Amino acid sequence: MRQYNFVLFDFCPERKTMGKFIKSGRVVLLLNGRYAGRKAVIVKNFDEATSDKHYGHALVAGIDRYPLRVNKKMGKKRTARRCKIKPFVKVVNYNHIMPTR
Repeated sequence: MRQYNFVLFDFCPERKTMGKFIKSGRVVLLLNGRYAGRKAVIVKNFDEATSDKHYGHALVAGIDRYPLRVNKKMGKKRTARRCKIKPFVKVVNYNHIMPTR
């Protein structure tokens, strides 16, 4: 039977942290909750835990209801109703967002 001698090398003696890729201005998809599947933009990120939230989180702003298609033959009132946008602002756990490129 062969005997193998393995030597474990520590290629990174000082501990390196992963680069921060969740930054303000990044477009994200919300995965859970009322706004699941909606696109949002990170306004401010909180990598460290705070006194009230014990996890990394971000303040995001997005569009809850997008405007609908408008035709020429629609009246002014109907056009105005269809052009409304409903925004939202929410604090979300990092686990519940998927960053885009």
